[in-house]
Amino acid sequence: MTEPRPSDLVKDELPDVGAPSAVPTVEEIEEAMKDVVDPELMVNVVDLGLLYGVDVDAEGNVTLDMTLTSPTCPLTDKIEYDTRYVLDGLANSVTLNWVWLPPWTLDMITDDGREQLRSIGYNL
Repeated sequence: MTEPRPSDLVKDELPDVGAPSAVPTVEEIEEAMKDVVDPELMVNVVDLGLLYGVDVDAEGNVTLDMTLTSPTCPLTDKIEYDTRYVLDGLANSVTLNWVWLPPWTLDMITDDGREQLRSIGYNL
């Protein structure tokens, strides 16, 4: 018979670090989404007006309605990856709905987004 190892004597329950501790609010999701930057324009998707809607259910599952500046955007996968990354640990799960109506226009950019674009040389 072998001696028990010290690790065999510890019976602590560890928290599930992958699950959110509380259901996030729409505002918390929107704030986190400001860390998702459009790789071409270098402005976050919230200030660009690409985030059309946020739904959070009672279990912390998040559904986002988002659009792109162009339906042929070659960097959709990057934006989707970054979205899942910033919401990991905040949301239980993330569903992205890419929507095209209403079509995105420059009018959807926030004042902060316009200022960011001006600072890198865009004339809006």
